[in-house]
Amino acid sequence: MKGKQAAFLCSVIIAIGVVLMARTTIVGDAAKTRRETVIVIYLAGDSTVAAARSRAPRAGWGEMLDDWFDDHVIVKNMAASGRSAKSFAEEGRLDHILRDIKKGDYLFIQFGHNDEKVNDPARYTEPFTSYQAYLKQYIDGARAKGAIPVLITPVERRRFSADGRALDSHGLYPAAMKALGKNEHVPVIDLTAKSKQRFEQLGPERTKRWFLWLKPGEHPNYPKGIKDNTHFHERGAKEIARLVVEGIVELDLPLRHHLIRSPKQDSVRNR
Repeated sequence: MKGKQAAFLCSVIIAIGVVLMARTTIVGDAAKTRRETVIVIYLAGDSTVAAARSRAPRAGWGEMLDDWFDDHVIVKNMAASGRSAKSFAEEGRLDHILRDIKKGDYLFIQFGHNDEKVNDPARYTEPFTSYQAYLKQYIDGARAKGAIPVLITPVERRRFSADGRALDSHGLYPAAMKALGKNEHVPVIDLTAKSKQRFEQLGPERTKRWFLWLKPGEHPNYPKGIKDNTHFHERGAKEIARLVVEGIVELDLPLRHHLIRSPKQDSVRNR
């Protein structure tokens, strides 16, 4: 009798071990599958995109993009303050992205603010020649790795006419980027037009809340206050990220299937 009990217990132990091993294999395979299905969005851009935590409440829209996606998407914000399409590439920052980017990932590219600086040869590019040539390096590099490049025209500055109309602030750069996108069959999010339209809806006074306008003593990082018509307050960075997501939906990029909420609904809540 004791022999039978021992044999039975041994069988039970073996059965439990087999189940546990199978379960471990399934869990491991599931974890592997999750890792393999993660899409990374790499951001290449300037200070309007870059993280600026040490300068809070200043923020770039790239800081806010990750909040829009489910767990299958990761945003890696590689944007850097003060860079142009030229200087970002010349400093090796593009190469760093291209070493890591993989098939199915995305490279979002927004430059223009610093490309306009004609007196700075390290950054200046001419819209329809060198600007396009440098942007094509990003496009070709991403495609060579099986990744998907997306061009994003530069977000507008806060600039208004005397009668309250939002004004253009980037000259020919947005048109040059859109032309390149058409020629290279690259999706383009026209953030210049989207932001200009939104700023005009808000008007000169209300847009101050979105940009880095602070009164003296309002924030310890800016004891003397600040009136910055280029960089965003966290509130504004969130809205610009929403406009980028709106562009993703309009272009019908596969990324839209990983959104956790609608940019249209979010716009209604933020009015």
